[in-house]
Amino acid sequence: MRIAEIIGTVTLNRIHPALVGGRFRLGIPLTLDNLRSGSAPTADPLVIYDELGVGNGGRVMVSEGAEAAQPFRPEIKPVDAYNAGIIDHLHITESESQS
Repeated sequence: MRIAEIIGTVTLNRIHPALVGGRFRLGIPLTLDNLRSGSAPTADPLVIYDELGVGNGGRVMVSEGAEAAQPFRPEIKPVDAYNAGIIDHLHITESESQS
């Protein structure tokens, strides 16, 4: 699972019937350095299926690959990245081994 910042919405002219009720958001995965320093992310954006209603600038927990489709079992949904949660607050502490 990774943390991503939402930067936009993906608009489709048709949607697979199994995906009605959600929307696709564009998010950039954040590294630990990005989270600590607030530096701009440089990773490639992901298309993330969202049923929770996150807005632009929101940070989300992203599940990818086969795990992204697990919340929908036994129904099959064609998703590769899923918004598993909206992050309200994130607190990062330094561990003793990193000091």
